[in-house]
Amino acid sequence: MLDDFLNQFLPSTVGGLVIGSIYALVALGYTMVYGVLRLINFAHSEIFMIGTFASLVTLLAFAPTAPLAGFAMVGMLVLLMLVSAAVSGGAAVLLETVAYRPLRKRGATRLAALISAIGASLFLQEFFALVAIPWLIDKPGRNQASAPRYVARDVLFKIGNAEVRLDHVIVVIAAILVMVTLDRVVNKTRIGRGIRATAQDPEAAVLMGVSIDNIVRVTFLLGGAMAGVAGSLYIMEIENTSYFIGFVLGIKAFTAAVLGGIGNLRGALLGGIVLGLIENWGAIFLGSEWKDVIAFTVLVVVLMFRPTGILGESLQKARA
Repeated sequence: MLDDFLNQFLPSTVGGLVIGSIYALVALGYTMVYGVLRLINFAHSEIFMIGTFASLVTLLAFAPTAPLAGFAMVGMLVLLMLVSAAVSGGAAVLLETVAYRPLRKRGATRLAALISAIGASLFLQEFFALVAIPWLIDKPGRNQASAPRYVARDVLFKIGNAEVRLDHVIVVIAAILVMVTLDRVVNKTRIGRGIRATAQDPEAAVLMGVSIDNIVRVTFLLGGAMAGVAGSLYIMEIENTSYFIGFVLGIKAFTAAVLGGIGNLRGALLGGIVLGLIENWGAIFLGSEWKDVIAFTVLVVVLMFRPTGILGESLQKARA
């Protein structure tokens, strides 16, 4: 068993970094909403799902028959990321307007908002399965939908016995660039100061002229956009999606947010990478069918022994 671990360690590490980058992007949505509203937005997993379908429909519209190269590949990648970010961000804002804002206006409890989030998640799943998917791609809504390959699986270099492909590098670099951009927005811009002020003390923020409704709307927009970018990268890497694709991945992204320190943007990045690595390394010993169990075990252990996560710093304490 030790020999298997040593032989598969580097390939599993590469795979863990790739899938961990996607977890981290989705986790940003959970951590931002929790930082501002103290709400676990369980419908965020369906915002990711919507992002995958936005990329899939855009990709099918161009219908590449072979992997692209050069500027064509870069252009397609950027286009899919922008389209998915816009669609998922818009869906997240609509979700907040319909499912959460009326509850906030009525002063409802967090439990009511949590129940609303679960209901919205189930509604979006069934809506896509019964209506949206058959209309968008003319296929049965509960079947898996495949995407054409537009990025070649060329091996760029090797680290020991691990092959690092072009798509691996794109996912990791794109995720890091997007997350660094979001971190700069939150820590260096006026809207970012508004987000942090609202997270720290909503009443004081209102007295200082901050519009809570606008801040919440922007928070959902940014978190949804991150999920959309993750969806576009997922389509490029995995090349398939379904109406149910966000369920397990969403829980894993939530685990990543908790692991890093929910409410902490940099913690979401760290938690996603760490979870991806733990999941892949554990699969060496137990088999790939145990990946989900490993991820959920990590969630339970963290909640038991380190509920504040690795970094344990909330968004409201982030420094410019």
